[in-house]
Amino acid sequence: MAESEQRVVLATHGRQSIEPDSEFEVGLSDHLCEQHSPEELKAQYARFQYGDDGFNSLMRRVIWRAMAKSFGNGVQIGSGAQFKHIETFEIGDGVFIGAQANIQGRYDGYCVIGAHSWIGPQSYLDARDLVIGEYVGWGPGAKVLGSEHSGLPLDVPIIQTDLEIKPVHVKAEADIGVNAVLLPGVTIGKGAIVGAGAVVTEDVADYAVAAGVPAKFLKWREGYEPQD
Repeated sequence: MAESEQRVVLATHGRQSIEPDSEFEVGLSDHLCEQHSPEELKAQYARFQYGDDGFNSLMRRVIWRAMAKSFGNGVQIGSGAQFKHIETFEIGDGVFIGAQANIQGRYDGYCVIGAHSWIGPQSYLDARDLVIGEYVGWGPGAKVLGSEHSGLPLDVPIIQTDLEIKPVHVKAEADIGVNAVLLPGVTIGKGAIVGAGAVVTEDVADYAVAAGVPAKFLKWREGYEPQD
């Protein structure tokens, strides 16, 4: 067998055009929202959560739309995707949420996933105060933490101490590598790249490339000239 060579192919998700969802689908979401409580809808979601066929995919979208603060057209929800406090989520057009992704909000929180962003399978989003811009690539298994325990007073178990929630912002067109971890309070700049497995403890500038544990600046993206 001949040795394979590197290939360059066109991107698919980020280039797709988005058509409005059908009136039937939107109407069904509206009906469920009007007729059923959030608790009932979440219980029904379990019936459709893990199927890979078209009907289960449709019903996942219908229920997410019925429960979310806002929900765009052409959204894809993978099998096993989980949510908590979805009523705080604003999900843009053409968003992809991969299989077994877990998005955990808070009753008084705020979560935005911008249009055309791609959230990879098995991702974990602490979405208590999270903004992901448009056209963001979020690698499979990547995670964001938006809070940490204060650890004080010392004579109290850490898990019982107050939570400090710090906003995390991933700006438009950034790319987060496979299994990377973003820690509370960080901002990832527009068009920045975070390498696979990186642990980000500090802000990453626009169009910067950062990697490592902890993540460090490596270089500017080709073609970018920072302003002094």
